Amino acid sequence: MNYYSLHKKASNVSFKEAVIRGLAPDKGLYFPESITPLSNEFITNISSYSNEAIALQAIQQFIGDEIPKPVLLEIIKETLCFDFPVVDIENEIKTLELFHGPTMAFKDVGARFMARCLGYFNRNNQEEVTVLVATSGDTGGAVASGFLGVKNVNVVILYPSKKVSEVQEKQLTTLGRNIKALEVSGTFDDCQKMVKNAFLDESLLSKMQLTSANSINIARWLPQMFYFFFAYKQLTNKNKKVVFSVPSGNYGNICAGMLAKKLGLPIHQFIASTNANDVIPEFLATQEYRPKPSVQTISNAMDVGDPSNFIRIQQLYDNKFDALKNDLHSYSYTDYQTREAMLHLYKNCNYIADPHGAVGYLGIKTYQEENPDTQCIFLETAHPVKFLDVVEPVIHKSIEYPPQIKAVIDKKKQASPIENYEQLKSFLLSN
Repeated sequence: MNYYSLHKKASNVSFKEAVIRGLAPDKGLYFPESITPLSNEFITNISSYSNEAIALQAIQQFIGDEIPKPVLLEIIKETLCFDFPVVDIENEIKTLELFHGPTMAFKDVGARFMARCLGYFNRNNQEEVTVLVATSGDTGGAVASGFLGVKNVNVVILYPSKKVSEVQEKQLTTLGRNIKALEVSGTFDDCQKMVKNAFLDESLLSKMQLTSANSINIARWLPQMFYFFFAYKQLTNKNKKVVFSVPSGNYGNICAGMLAKKLGLPIHQFIASTNANDVIPEFLATQEYRPKPSVQTISNAMDVGDPSNFIRIQQLYDNKFDALKNDLHSYSYTDYQTREAMLHLYKNCNYIADPHGAVGYLGIKTYQEENPDTQCIFLETAHPVKFLDVVEPVIHKSIEYPPQIKAVIDKKKQASPIENYEQLKSFLLSN
């Protein structure tokens, strides 16, 4: 399988090259040359397959023979070493819990998969690779955990100061070893812009090998489609229309779900549920894509004003607006509405949702007003313990730290403050 840049001004590359480069030389995101649907037999009998077998079927064509099948299967097994349960919430509303991994966020899957792919590709290489990543919250912790101790790989994580939760900050700043954290004076968009600038800086790239672990990297993006297969596998009624509501910030997760649909998974429609950062709801209403400065909210992982992966979504639909709009609905919600949804879920459904999951739930409620004959699944992307300062005042209940959080919460934060790209560049060259 080869990959091309969506800017179409760079040479096509292998899976390995796309993983190592992260971003194409022309600034474009990599995209697979072809997408071959899976067999109807596989989809029909999906309930009889293990999660590992499903994942192998889904992703093998995108890797080809660049990773031997036994090695790829071992990577998948190590990646999927936790559960992905579908939980009933209300009539025809369920949630897919994606927080049972080591850092209690959905990004554990992509980060672990990418770390193991990069480790395989770098196994005989004595040169070091630096993974550079921007985070609005959970990506940093997942990448730090996934890459911890990987041979010849250094990780540098940029995160916006005072705009991630205490638990999120501890997860990305306390591991040490080959993990370094940079606390940026600014927003997530500022962090992401610095990362992109680094990948375009020839004077920097001539001195070190950089790759990205954001969802712009195909090895982070592709395995996120596994969730949708796992959820569909667990449904008892596969004849009723299935709709997924995905809390969306950088749009990598929902884009992976749309890829799963391209592979043949019978998903009726998608809902991109978001907070005050409403670029995509406005795009679907006006057909004009207008990035804007991100707005800080209580669902911080979605505080993105220019979602990187939306160009991939457009490519999946051949840049045809009507075809995309037929599959995608998108709604924006305020912090007040998010808190109200969290309280409703706790009082009436005995379910504690994090603010991102609550936004996903709101998307379903809006959608079902006009589409009642559907079964809807919202993605619960992180454990509520990661947002204690938001969740506990709403539900008036203390949440106990799970073991994964207890392991880091009392450790000392280690982060270097930076304000601009030149300081990032200086840090990279000196480390």
